[in-house]
Amino acid sequence: MASSVPTPRDSASYEDRRAHPRVPVALPAFLQANGERHAVQLLDLSAGGAKLDCPVNLPAGATVILDCGLLGRAAVVRWQNGGIVGVAFENELDDGDVSALTERSEALAAWRKTRD
Repeated sequence: MASSVPTPRDSASYEDRRAHPRVPVALPAFLQANGERHAVQLLDLSAGGAKLDCPVNLPAGATVILDCGLLGRAAVVRWQNGGIVGVAFENELDDGDVSALTERSEALAAWRKTRD
């Protein structure tokens, strides 16, 4: 059975097919799946989906809710490779949501630098 997870050799061609550009972020979030809430780290984001560092094994096709502050969005797991999960949002984020999360990630990174 073919894997839906992009491999390093075909990741460049996969990125070319994305409908929305990915933005790197570093934000704590929660993922609700199967009636349980799991702490995750949001690694990147686009209007159509996100990549998460996730401690639980979730099958492709699982319906989840991503909760990151003011953002709560239903999504479907598209792939998982090790502890990294890719989700596609059921309803796309608007540009304002993506910008707000990106700015929040940058502010959190700056705050962490002052704490070091």
